[in-house]
Amino acid sequence: MTIQQLEYVIALDDYRHFVTAATHCSVTQPALTIQVKKLEEELNMQLFDRSKQPLEPTRAGKEIIARAREVLRQLSHMRDYVDDEKNSISGSFRLGIIPTLAPYLLPLFLPAFTKACPDCNLEIEEDHIFGLLDKLANDKLDMAILSTPVDNPVLREIPLFNEPFMGYLPLKHPLGKALKLETSDLDAKELLLLSKDYCYSSQLMQVCHTKKLARRDTPYGFQVSSIETLKNLVKANQGFTLVPELSVIGEGADKRIKRFKDPQPAREISLVVHQSFPKETLLEKIREVIAASVPASMQQSKYKRIKWNDVNCLRVLGAAV
Repeated sequence: MTIQQLEYVIALDDYRHFVTAATHCSVTQPALTIQVKKLEEELNMQLFDRSKQPLEPTRAGKEIIARAREVLRQLSHMRDYVDDEKNSISGSFRLGIIPTLAPYLLPLFLPAFTKACPDCNLEIEEDHIFGLLDKLANDKLDMAILSTPVDNPVLREIPLFNEPFMGYLPLKHPLGKALKLETSDLDAKELLLLSKDYCYSSQLMQVCHTKKLARRDTPYGFQVSSIETLKNLVKANQGFTLVPELSVIGEGADKRIKRFKDPQPAREISLVVHQSFPKETLLEKIREVIAASVPASMQQSKYKRIKWNDVNCLRVLGAAV
């Protein structure tokens, strides 16, 4: 049994196709097939049902694959531990980030991080929070930047900053002349949300004190997937929404943007890793660079933190809970 064979088996489980798995491992398909077959012969059990299309692991194969993933995880962490002891920040790491944060935070901190850690390569993946949490728990990501808390005992949260929610109103909205908003002033019937796959919508419902989706007085509905689309719908007088502060940096003169009165509602943004992730030097450098890249006010704790995982709101939205 070799590390290479375990890597091939995991790739085959991930892609469920010999040619695709071989391409991922940068080997020929016959070479990968031979090594998987050798491992099956050594174990005296079949790991994959080749009669299925796509391939499926056998019952025993699922157990072996799970153990193989843990072996490779521990091997990787041992190497990372050695590097960390040398205060070395190098190598490739898989970083996930939620879509409501990625377009705004990545351009702020990536240039500074690249300059500070030229030997470190971040492979960035944008995904919904449920997908990121699953990938973190199953070692398909090394770390992720998302809204917390996540309440998962196998994951560790490193708070980065608190990002306030801002009102984004049509220019002729009745609250347009208010200097600051009260959450109780907002009519949830006009609230524009992202689609059910986004935890962000649960947070907006909580800010606006609603536990149900309002029926809109329009002949159409929206399944929106970006903050920028919400902003453009507001400009077209289709309702109002709430936006994260980073999405409107540089738009301070826009009269559509309204802050809330203190304590302002905000989402906590954290760096989340598996409890066994060993690269403390890397985590501290990312935290340090991000802290220097966002407004200093976001480092304060004066905000009212709005959790994303309110079960009642998620059920109303139709998300899996």
